[in-house]
Amino acid sequence: MSFTADRLLLFGATGDLSQRMLLPSLCALHADELIAEDVKIIGTARSEMTDAEFRNFAREALEKHLPADRRGGMAEFLNRLSYQALDATKPDGFESLAEKVGTPERGLAIFLSTAPSLFEPTIKGLQHAGLVGENVRMCLEKPLGTDLASSCEINDAVASAFPEDRIFRIDHYLGKETVQNLLALRFANIMFEPLWNAAHIDHVQITVGETVGLESRVAYYDDSGAIRDMVQNHMLQLLALVAMEPPGNFDATSVRDEKVKVLRSLRDVKEGETVTGQYRAGAIKGEAVPGYDDELGKQSDTETFVAIKAHVDNWRWKGVPFYLRTGKRLPERVTEIIVQFRSVPHSIFAGAKGSSAPKMVANKLVIGIQPKENISLNLMAKVPGLDRDGIRLRSVPLDIAMPDAFTGTHKRIAYERLLLDLIEGDQTLFVRRDEVEAQWNWIDAIRAGWSDHGQTPQTYTSGSWGPSAAIALAERDGVSWHE
Repeated sequence: MSFTADRLLLFGATGDLSQRMLLPSLCALHADELIAEDVKIIGTARSEMTDAEFRNFAREALEKHLPADRRGGMAEFLNRLSYQALDATKPDGFESLAEKVGTPERGLAIFLSTAPSLFEPTIKGLQHAGLVGENVRMCLEKPLGTDLASSCEINDAVASAFPEDRIFRIDHYLGKETVQNLLALRFANIMFEPLWNAAHIDHVQITVGETVGLESRVAYYDDSGAIRDMVQNHMLQLLALVAMEPPGNFDATSVRDEKVKVLRSLRDVKEGETVTGQYRAGAIKGEAVPGYDDELGKQSDTETFVAIKAHVDNWRWKGVPFYLRTGKRLPERVTEIIVQFRSVPHSIFAGAKGSSAPKMVANKLVIGIQPKENISLNLMAKVPGLDRDGIRLRSVPLDIAMPDAFTGTHKRIAYERLLLDLIEGDQTLFVRRDEVEAQWNWIDAIRAGWSDHGQTPQTYTSGSWGPSAAIALAERDGVSWHE
């Protein structure tokens, strides 16, 4: 059932995600008049607050996290907000919440950003209060489990109250402009798709680097590790978008059908095709930082770095390795996709006059996702000159910096698009259950392999690109990581 919600209920409304992303995104959408005037936003969390106190709380968050030029009509936005304290473990409290929500004219969208342990009691509480009807849709913020079994348990609990077409599983990477531009690059330009296969692409690299350490996520991260925190969701979604077949249409069913085919085609990772690491004390941008064990206050075998050599076993990608790496306390905060094309089969310049033939460099497509949004294509070009000693060639980049290409447009928070899609009911950029389960199936097999082979994280110095074994993982195939 399609509807545009006129009520938005935010669980975890006083949490860090709400302050940094949700409230600023909603205020920005309000400033741009992208949400209807009658949409009301109800926040709920354990903290006792009045409506006025929650609005003051929201104002402080907006002033801290939203640029001043995007706060248009902030007073009117704050008037949309109300608040109801709730202990999600006590079903009777949901009746008061239902009264606060009132009766939507069109429908209710719920954003659930709580600990996974609260998902099931929250669903039961919503059912108890009658907040699960046909005009209600549910959005789930990760983490959605720690393995396939726990993910299925969460999904089963949600499915007991909501059908799949009203469940929105969020992966905020899918809301980033450059991630969506990857689809435009592939499917709106005739030049790339004929080359987008094993005959012309040598390998693909996906890097997600973070300079930060544990920060405020100590308990969660030590139970999760890099592979579950980053690879299972964000990186596998990026891989699926790179590798998917052209969908019939740009709609939720068509796009997600193609993504899940890729995820189900991932080959089981063999021993020696993964490297794990854990950072030690070092320096980031000249500033000394402690090691993971120092921050944690104890010894741990949780990986803060992982590199994987993956394969998609289908006709398009047979034999093309996908190198994935992510880690904390790396030299740069960067998310990028590298598509390395094969070299030309024959250089016509090898027999040109001169003492030596020019060096040929294979074309490379670099898609920068964060912090800079750009697309760069490296091409071979002739160096200017009369070439009396032979033609000279050089690899030069053709750069498209998104902020420069589209001047006058706002750089939007990824959650802006996703929250708007939630309100309007568009699931295209949300993750379907079969995608989540295919991702967990692959990740669980890797972690089981680590356990079977006794693989434990190697140490690496903060400010480096991870353990030296990660470099060797690629270099033994004649590949160098893009840095």
